[in-house]
Amino acid sequence: MDDSAPVPAAAPGAPTAAAPNAPPAADCGLPPAAAGRGVPPATAGPRRRSLLGLLAAAAAGWPLLSRSAAAQPPAGAAAPAPAGSIGDLGPAILRPGRSRKASSYDRSGGNADFFVIPAGGEKVLLDSDGPGVVRHVWFTVNGGPHHLKDIVLTMHWDHEATPSVEVPLGDFFGLGLGHYFTYAALPMTVAPERALNCYLPMPFRRHARIAVRNQGGPIPNFYSNIDFELTGALPADAAYFHAQYRQAAPCHGWTNDWHDHGGPIVRDPHNRFGRGNFVFLDARGRGQYIGTSLAVLQNQNGWWGEGDDMIFIDQADAARGTVLPTINGTGSEDYFNGAWDFGDRSFSYPYNGAPLVVDAEKIGGRWCVYRWHLPAPIRFQRSLRVTIEHGSANSRSDNFYSVAYWYQTEPHAPFPPLPPPAARHPQVFAVGGPDGARRP
Repeated sequence: MDDSAPVPAAAPGAPTAAAPNAPPAADCGLPPAAAGRGVPPATAGPRRRSLLGLLAAAAAGWPLLSRSAAAQPPAGAAAPAPAGSIGDLGPAILRPGRSRKASSYDRSGGNADFFVIPAGGEKVLLDSDGPGVVRHVWFTVNGGPHHLKDIVLTMHWDHEATPSVEVPLGDFFGLGLGHYFTYAALPMTVAPERALNCYLPMPFRRHARIAVRNQGGPIPNFYSNIDFELTGALPADAAYFHAQYRQAAPCHGWTNDWHDHGGPIVRDPHNRFGRGNFVFLDARGRGQYIGTSLAVLQNQNGWWGEGDDMIFIDQADAARGTVLPTINGTGSEDYFNGAWDFGDRSFSYPYNGAPLVVDAEKIGGRWCVYRWHLPAPIRFQRSLRVTIEHGSANSRSDNFYSVAYWYQTEPHAPFPPLPPPAARHPQVFAVGGPDGARRP
């Protein structure tokens, strides 16, 4: 909990630019200091400078929805410098704001710097009036074997009735199969030992509430640090952060009478309209899509990723399967910016990765992959439906567990209900297909 008083909000009707502590619009963007994460030490110098330049050019206005007059710096503040100039030294540029932290520190002054969360309990981690921006979220947990799937992370902005974020804890940080591994992406990292980090900016105007619900056994140690800052009035077009969980365990392939991807049973059917695709997100409102995390547990042998990504932008009939997608990709590994089955090996880069690859292309094979659209967010004015095939023309029946990340104006569309905890625990199913009648 924050124990400091918030900055008072601007008086009703006061112009945004006149707010005494209003930050420049670019201040809502991803902190440049995070841009070097995921760079191997041997090449960190030049690659980090390159990433900083890319970040400044691609994400300077983000998560702003436009560059309106309301998003300009206040009087007397320096305008953001062009990419590649001295302005890329973001941490050296002095900006208004009051830095705060909400943490699990021991209020008695001792060293028990953690929360104890009973079975079925909820713990509020941040409860602050605005306006402000959450800059960094860090957790580490000591719990039972399923705590990454049983603990649910929620975020509410401005006293909304339903959360803008409702995701199992592990899935939010890219650990969609319920166990830990380390990786480094630009907006998220999992560091040794079991340290969960998110660097995505999360603006709020009136209030921010971040909490965890424990739907499993007792959690004896939940450590939390949430870094945020209190500001003046935010730009009018600063959007709210959202994240949504979905799963299909299993996906329902239209056939189990096949043995390889080159056979006519799989090759001949065509899927032009995305019927039966796995859905990452079905959003309503105005916003921009910034990322996808997907975990796959194979129920069948062979390559799971022949499916194309299909994205429908501002198309009211997209869910009916009667319109062509606005964006049509060429394969699952292509969408996640890899190629050729990812070479059946793991990797982790700033914008894309497959940090977990175990028993590739076998029943029981485990994959965790991610894609960040930060250089080119998918923008929508009225609606967005993000989907992907599960196998060519939806022929496969593997388990998919996904998180979609985006910014949008409120209100947001209702989220699908979370499956019960036991249903979120990954397990292999006998689904037929290539050797899929047998459990491993």
